[in-house]
Amino acid sequence: MIEVRQLSKHYRVHEREPGFWASLRSLFNRKFRIVRAVDDVSFYIPEGQIVAFLGPNGAGKTTTMKVLTGLLHPSGGEVRVSGFIPSQHKKQFKMNISLVMGQKSQLIWDVPASETFLVNKVIYEIPDEEYQETLSDLVRLLELEDVIRKPVRQLSLGERMKCELAAALLHRPRIVFLDEPTIGLDVNMQEVMRRFIQDYNSKYKATILLTSHYMADVTALCERVLVIGKGRLLYDGAISQLIDTYAPNKRIQLQLAERVESSVLQQAVGSLGRVVDFAFPNVELEVPREQVSELSAKLLTHLSVLDLTIEDPTMESVIAQAFEAKESGTGKGALSS
Repeated sequence: MIEVRQLSKHYRVHEREPGFWASLRSLFNRKFRIVRAVDDVSFYIPEGQIVAFLGPNGAGKTTTMKVLTGLLHPSGGEVRVSGFIPSQHKKQFKMNISLVMGQKSQLIWDVPASETFLVNKVIYEIPDEEYQETLSDLVRLLELEDVIRKPVRQLSLGERMKCELAAALLHRPRIVFLDEPTIGLDVNMQEVMRRFIQDYNSKYKATILLTSHYMADVTALCERVLVIGKGRLLYDGAISQLIDTYAPNKRIQLQLAERVESSVLQQAVGSLGRVVDFAFPNVELEVPREQVSELSAKLLTHLSVLDLTIEDPTMESVIAQAFEAKESGTGKGALSS
């Protein structure tokens, strides 16, 4: 459904020093530099797959999304989405896709969301019966019964985002681009949005490319991730493999019932792990994944433990380690899989 081959998007950016004289000089002697927003990126996404597109701010995620939806022309490479070249802006291509950007709105501010839905019905030439069926499904899944008849300006952020999704999906797009769809939402509303995205994918077999800074979105929705940094694709593969490669350790948090000496604690841990922090009654250990069970059992046997918690590293820290490995050129730096 989405084919990207050696995609590049470069910008020519004017640069000058601050101050009046620098401004004057720039009128006659302008200096430019080339910004490689996307640089030689290739990947393929089959029908029905939900894929996360991750990376820090400025990595090239949104630029890639805009190229895939036809909002930007590529500087080089080949892009096909549902068999179409996005930059040609063919009508059938636009009927097959949808783009939802968490910080942009298509809703008409002073009228109810239902009015925007009717506008989209006309734009996408949706038959009456199909429109009513799809709208009923979206209203039910997103719990919009009491929302769509209120003026948009009176809606909360979470209610507006749900209406944005409904407006974007009325024409049942086969490919959906979600750029930060849960940004700014509270935890409960984020969970509602994730559940809806899963339901929509399951019902319509839609291909979904998702960017998000909330790692809970990624772990809940996606089995495959693309990691981009400084415009280049660094990793394409399973989340589990990314974690195994760049986060081979887990953290064990202990709360002790009785005070022990550091030497006693270290003896209990032995060679199975490493003491990261110890300030009675709290202990933090770093342990290889394959030794977590053995060490946990040993700690419970040899120490008086009130509480024991085993934690995975955050996805943010995993990606940060991946970038560090790539930048340093270490053996782990072979991010592409």
